[in-house]
Amino acid sequence: MSGHSKWSTIKHKKAKTDAQRGKVFTKIAKEITTAAKIGGGDPNGNPRLRLAVDKARQANMPNDNVERAIKKGTGELEGMTMEELSYEGYGPGGVAVLVDVMTDNKNRTLSEVRTIFTKGGGNLGSAGCVGWLFKKKGLFAFEKTSVSEEKLTNIAVEAGAEDISSEENTIEVFTKPEDFEKVGDAFKKAKIEPANSEITMIPSNTVKLTGEDAHKVLALVSALEDNDDVQAVHANFDIPDEIINEEAEK
Repeated sequence: MSGHSKWSTIKHKKAKTDAQRGKVFTKIAKEITTAAKIGGGDPNGNPRLRLAVDKARQANMPNDNVERAIKKGTGELEGMTMEELSYEGYGPGGVAVLVDVMTDNKNRTLSEVRTIFTKGGGNLGSAGCVGWLFKKKGLFAFEKTSVSEEKLTNIAVEAGAEDISSEENTIEVFTKPEDFEKVGDAFKKAKIEPANSEITMIPSNTVKLTGEDAHKVLALVSALEDNDDVQAVHANFDIPDEIINEEAEK
């Protein structure tokens, strides 16, 4: 698997064990609260909340944290008013970068995101400058050592997956956003656990990078992801696995 999905899968696995866990919990809690505020506090009747709660479980987030975040969203506990925004820009080598944020102070967040872009050798652009390059998709990533590719493909196709990509060590299954839950349920029923699953933004084309630009882009993405208000970073880089693995270990 090349590109941003490889990076996302590594980050997802590291979030369960390393010092980033606290930041991950904070980001998930924001998503749970917002989802509960918009669609109610019952995960069974609120797909967005159900997905956020699933993320919390995958990250080993305590149930008390989950319940507290839901109650903040439903108004049972006092919570901050969050606003969802997206920023767009370019990283080193001309890579398109889309940043999803959730913030209680958009002026502060805009200033921080702009500074990160500048320090990382990129620049924040205007709304719409790169967004058109991405489409919202459901993504499941599996390690080939954990599942039969034939079995996985059959289950995915039968459940309504849109596309399947087989790389050297991994298999990616793509779905329409509205089919994400259905395909995920099919994997659960078959007791097949993905290394990463999310609704994300998939680029229509990628930019191949090596050397210094590759390291700079990954450092920029990592810096953006470390910001407390940033929920997700999407980019259209295609970087060799060895560089991605090297940066992920830092």
